[in-house]
Amino acid sequence: QLHLVESGGGSVQAGGSLKLSCSVSTRFTSDRCLGWLRQGPMNERERVASISPSGITSYADSAKGRFTVSRDDARKTLYLQMSSLNPEDTAMYYCAATESFTACPLRASDFTYVGQGTQVTVSS
Repeated sequence: QLHLVESGGGSVQAGGSLKLSCSVSTRFTSDRCLGWLRQGPMNERERVASISPSGITSYADSAKGRFTVSRDDARKTLYLQMSSLNPEDTAMYYCAATESFTACPLRASDFTYVGQGTQVTVSS
């Protein structure tokens, strides 16, 4: 079982920035895809970004050009740098991971492990 703990959420005005972090448990291995998911009010959970063990990144269209995902396997930490935030980015953000040697999924539901989430609220 993998344990994921997010931090860094909060309230910010439109146009602002936030950096989310996710600490992964000691059972973490660097052969997993890691990702960020989000679920806004009245919305289904969606994949925001993912990063493969080799560092290949993938973003949802809504995140491209504004969000940057990165990982530090030595620190067992995943990051999401978010800029140019707008009210539509308001959501609970979740850290997620796959099983070992699994390709990065495009669907949020295909991540095996998901953290408890950190709230991001963007005001206009």
